[in-house]
Amino acid sequence: MREPLPEGGFVRKLWFGETDAYRDHLLRLDLESRQRRFSGAVSDDFIGRHAATIDEVGVVVHGFFIDGVLRGAAELRPLGSLFAHEAEAAFSVEQPWQSRGVGSVLLERTLLTARNRGITGLHMNCMPENRRMQQLARKFAAELSFDYDNVVGAVETPRSTPLSVIREVVADAHSLATALVQAQSRMFKMA
Repeated sequence: MREPLPEGGFVRKLWFGETDAYRDHLLRLDLESRQRRFSGAVSDDFIGRHAATIDEVGVVVHGFFIDGVLRGAAELRPLGSLFAHEAEAAFSVEQPWQSRGVGSVLLERTLLTARNRGITGLHMNCMPENRRMQQLARKFAAELSFDYDNVVGAVETPRSTPLSVIREVVADAHSLATALVQAQSRMFKMA
């Protein structure tokens, strides 16, 4: 499933030390998008503390970038121990880039990452009124169940294969090279 991204945009893995970019992205979310991402109202301080946790072992975040600025993200977090077979995925896309294929590409990359880590069940929680997230989950054959105050989408991921591992390694190599070029570009702009 290949969705075209908005012109000039690309998706890559966030690397150690990019928590500020993630925090800044979450802080730029409009009120409605922020509430959808966190299933309710949260403070700027909460977002700062949350963003700091993406460097924890087992957490993987992919980001959508435009002009070197993080504008969307997908967070994969194991449920339980590091070697858990279930994980949660959470998504955030800034309003101007919503409904433009960004969520689909982020979910596709997240599913590949989950698959290669032995995650067999991926869960996505959202509020009942978050139709975009429910539509995205259904697009990837998620089974939706309605709970007390939220909707849970569950996707079964297939076992990893040598090809799926190679796909992730190639994507990671590209991600790292792109991150290094972005960092170098920022340094040149400061000089």
